Amino acid sequence: MNNIAFQDYYPDELSHCYGCGKNNEQGHQLKSYWYQDEQNQGNIDKTIAHFTPQPCHTAIPGFVYGGLLASLIDCHGTGSAAAIAYRYAEREMGTQPAFRFVTGALNVNFLAPTPMGVELQLIGSFIEVKPNKVIVDITLSANNVICVKGSVIAVKMPASFIS
Repeated sequence: MNNIAFQDYYPDELSHCYGCGKNNEQGHQLKSYWYQDEQNQGNIDKTIAHFTPQPCHTAIPGFVYGGLLASLIDCHGTGSAAAIAYRYAEREMGTQPAFRFVTGALNVNFLAPTPMGVELQLIGSFIEVKPNKVIVDITLSANNVICVKGSVIAVKMPASFIS
């Protein structure tokens, strides 16, 4: 299975996102992959990302800022949408023209306080996959406790976004 993150396949001109852009040194640099476990070495139905918040991501002492959590769900959702679009088109990631998605809608539900000082895990599941729209449900967990659930409606990036 390929260990290159979905976001690392984005063309350089589309890699400046604060949440996941490889060309944004100040950003989060979120990296998403196909979910792998003992039962299924390459799960086409799920994706995974990990992120460890830094002290600057504090809401109140000991807990993570909700806006960061929403941005992680957002970027994991759009990255997952691009990856599944390549799979459905039976194309290798990174081939041209690039599949790139942006957020059409983002719904985030905070279920439990998210503690600082631990690695967060995001798991994405595909609800709907169409050529121009992908819906991804995402759970964000800390210490095996689901803290946030989100849904991303990702839409294919308009050509006008590319300069």
